[in-house]
Amino acid sequence: MRGRRLRRSAAGARPAAPVRLLHLGLGSFCRAHQAWYTDVAPDAGDWGYAAFTGRGRGDLPERLAGQDGLYTLVTRAGDGDAVDLVSSLSTVHSGEDHGSWLGFFRSPDLAVVTVTVTEAGYRRRADGALDVDRDDVRADLAALSHDLAAPVRTAPARLVAGLAARRAAGAGPIALVPCDNVPSNGAMVDRVLRDAARRVDSGLTEWLDAHLSVVTTTVDRITPRPLARDIGAVRAATGFEDLCPVVTEPFREWVLSGAFPAGRPRWDAVGATFTDDVTPYENRKLWLLNGGHSLLAYAGSLRGHLTVDEAVGDETCRGWLDEWWDVASGHVPQPAGGLAAYRTALLERFANPRLRHRLEQIGTDGSQKLPIRILPVLRAERDAGRLPAAATRVLAAWVCCLLGLGAEVIDVRADDLRGLAAGPLPDAVRRAIHALDHELADDAPLVDAVVAQSRALASGARA
Repeated sequence: MRGRRLRRSAAGARPAAPVRLLHLGLGSFCRAHQAWYTDVAPDAGDWGYAAFTGRGRGDLPERLAGQDGLYTLVTRAGDGDAVDLVSSLSTVHSGEDHGSWLGFFRSPDLAVVTVTVTEAGYRRRADGALDVDRDDVRADLAALSHDLAAPVRTAPARLVAGLAARRAAGAGPIALVPCDNVPSNGAMVDRVLRDAARRVDSGLTEWLDAHLSVVTTTVDRITPRPLARDIGAVRAATGFEDLCPVVTEPFREWVLSGAFPAGRPRWDAVGATFTDDVTPYENRKLWLLNGGHSLLAYAGSLRGHLTVDEAVGDETCRGWLDEWWDVASGHVPQPAGGLAAYRTALLERFANPRLRHRLEQIGTDGSQKLPIRILPVLRAERDAGRLPAAATRVLAAWVCCLLGLGAEVIDVRADDLRGLAAGPLPDAVRRAIHALDHELADDAPLVDAVVAQSRALASGARA
């Protein structure tokens, strides 16, 4: 039996708040994180989101629009679910709706833009600069050079187009808040934006200096892809037919550093942390949680596991995880007691059997994730004259997946990576590491260790 249609009037939700927030990258994570924080803030009635998909694909905007922007957040703990209605999305749009995108930027009411487009979405080179050799980046820059309002597709170009529209409208200052798992994500986004801005309008960078604040953040909330059965579970719990529920875990964290010149919701009143330096939080999260996830994604899939809880329940994988955490924790500038407590909490989160966080989802875009989740620790260890098996094992497991032995490789560079992994294993390993870091590929002992571990992992891989 189908439930009632989810609409604001039928569900007793508050009216849509005025749009003062804009989001790029509409998906499950932003709805479990930034939109949730906004929804439960004490001044939520004053702060509505206009949310846009990052790539213009799928029918999520249409499904959400048919529900007045409402959706159900299922917080899945080990002992049961909590079900909440989230109403902070005042309007939702496809990424292809460029006219509406520019229109919101032109509004003086808009105060904050948040972004979740994943590591790959910023179109960066290995050195952090905008990758102007990419066809899509080149096409967008050419379009904006001719017309700053021209439709564009890449995230950097869309942000530049929006900021140019705001400048032209005299709409005032604004804060940009990237929420992707990238180190120093504020500085990273600022560099990419300015690389693009300089190429399309030399005067725009001066306006950015005076009107744009880029906030650095650390975000944390495990959000697996929802399954078809979650729709039925929400229907049973609420009586409403929600076509786009979100499933998440109880834990959440949001750490922010930077100015909000046009104001912001009272996120601090509902648990967000504002600080002068996010680095300790950032490194702890990237290296322990995300690095641990990457290890389990590749090594766990080689052992036949499909989800995080399955992998962490495997005694061998759990041992590898502890070894990695022992190494990585030595480079996180936080008290040992706090790190131990964080690790204990991570184990509980990873072992939650009801989340069903799939390893293939976590392993997506490894070529973008490993350089920030694993390589900083590995470089620091090599600088200290050490070669820990815990760090090289992650690379070996990734190489094995490139060889087709574990989780399917879903990566923005998938075709190139499969080609690099062809041929004799020592050559394949060297080329694969080179794709992540040129200098590490010249480290013969490191390459030899990855080769040896790749052979060992491949010999034990389960079909």
